[in-house]
Amino acid sequence: MPPVAVRILHPLPDPSAGPLVRWVTEGRATLAQRHRRGFEAAGAKDVAVVAGSADGRTFGSRLRELLAIGGAGGIGGLVVLGSGSIPLATTADRRAFIEAAGADDRVALANDRFSADIVAIARADGLPEIPDLPGDNALPRWLSELAGYDVRDLKRRWRLGVDIDGPQDLVLIGAGDEPAGIATDALRTRLAAVREVGHDRHAELLIAGRTSATTLAWLERHTASRTRALVEERGMRAGDPANRRLPSSVLGALLDRDGPESFGDHLARLSDAAIVDSRVLLAHRLGANEVLWPAAEDRFASDLLLPDMIEDPWLRALTASAADAPIPVLLGGHTLVGPGVRLIIGGTWT
Repeated sequence: MPPVAVRILHPLPDPSAGPLVRWVTEGRATLAQRHRRGFEAAGAKDVAVVAGSADGRTFGSRLRELLAIGGAGGIGGLVVLGSGSIPLATTADRRAFIEAAGADDRVALANDRFSADIVAIARADGLPEIPDLPGDNALPRWLSELAGYDVRDLKRRWRLGVDIDGPQDLVLIGAGDEPAGIATDALRTRLAAVREVGHDRHAELLIAGRTSATTLAWLERHTASRTRALVEERGMRAGDPANRRLPSSVLGALLDRDGPESFGDHLARLSDAAIVDSRVLLAHRLGANEVLWPAAEDRFASDLLLPDMIEDPWLRALTASAADAPIPVLLGGHTLVGPGVRLIIGGTWT
């Protein structure tokens, strides 16, 4: 098998980062070292964590640099992932990526070709010039459509869709205690309450945002409650010229009309518990580009249902309404309404 390099990209926080961002960075750093040991145990000989500041460079630029450092002929295959990626991966999962990167043919393997957090690329030293891809999600499409690769994925392995994007994800996977001064009681109480609703055959559970048919089918099989779904903006990407329509949300339109303070009451009219992708609501209000959204510290505090830690007035009001709602409400991102649902209903977070 040709040589395979594994590169784990670990972004460092800004020196002024708040406690929630630092918590997430520390959680990712711990996972990065676990990945390093795990890929070595799975048979990779060249594994490294590449840490650096978020300096505005594109993912494509970073990937070009990784290949250049390898030198001519120095990298046969490449596995590249973020330090928060696939925290629930097994040795068999890691071995699958190593084997794909070591193939003789022009093949690539992603955890999900439409939402990639890890990509294995065979014959990486023969790639054409890599453009300034905006993020890792764009890599499988470029490999397939322009680089001539046969791109496969492992999206049936739901655990590979979990990603540490915020502190809520650390709680969901049971990755240790919160730092001093940060309370997760509100989140844990709602997690328990949502799970209870999921096991009540007289109740109705709402899931809203970028969820999938696979997740809805799992809910139908593993919950006693009825499921109400609002599936919106699954293809949402910042800066993608193919997105000719601005992000829009039914719940977002209600909040436009009635204000973020009405959020909890609207959800209570629809369900007995709600799991909501708040990033879709932010995109509806501000556009898909995350640069225009409230700061990461605010978003993370919202996910933990801690409105007093949020500076942005709109997001603070939304979060307070969710926290005070007459039903349990969870707010979060793509993981929450995707593979996180399985952790909520049957999970490991306790």
